[in-house]
Amino acid sequence: MKIYTRTGDHGKTSLVGGKRVSKCDVRIDSYGTVDELNSFVGLLLTFVQDEEDKQFLLRVQNKLFVVGAYLATDNGYVKDCNDGTGNGDNVSCTAEAMGLRTADVNDIEAAIDRIEGSLPALRAFILPSGSRAASLSHVCRTICRRAERCVCLLEEQGAVVDSMVTSYINRLSDYFFVLARKMNADNGVADVEWHK
Repeated sequence: MKIYTRTGDHGKTSLVGGKRVSKCDVRIDSYGTVDELNSFVGLLLTFVQDEEDKQFLLRVQNKLFVVGAYLATDNGYVKDCNDGTGNGDNVSCTAEAMGLRTADVNDIEAAIDRIEGSLPALRAFILPSGSRAASLSHVCRTICRRAERCVCLLEEQGAVVDSMVTSYINRLSDYFFVLARKMNADNGVADVEWHK
């Protein structure tokens, strides 16, 4: 199978389910931004030394792939989402059926709590700066926030968006913030405080 199909040469692409939409459709922007975030998480991983953080970020990458697949699926598309064999019930694809669960949001909260417990209290606004690893984690945070804005716009335009998706993305941006602080601490670099 060739990587190129030529079907997108005129500014249209297909959602999962076959519906053709403009490449600048907000749904495409939503899952494209999630894909961009996932790529930057991959880059961030090259700076991470802590094995627990590495394993967590790998799980995040897998879940972001699920989020992207969910967002790439036309709301009207119905298929067997249960096991992929065609033996289950035909249902509309939910984020949970595709592999994103409440436990995944809880895992992010637990990771945030674990990291925050090892950091000094935050006494001022900090700039997205410090070590290279911390700065890259801040880049992930801001891309994550952009993905969240895209998904909110998608929902405002009438698409059904599973609340699990919005919760996961919202919590994930908070994780990248505390991870950036941990990366600075791990590298012996102080957070850079904002001054007027």
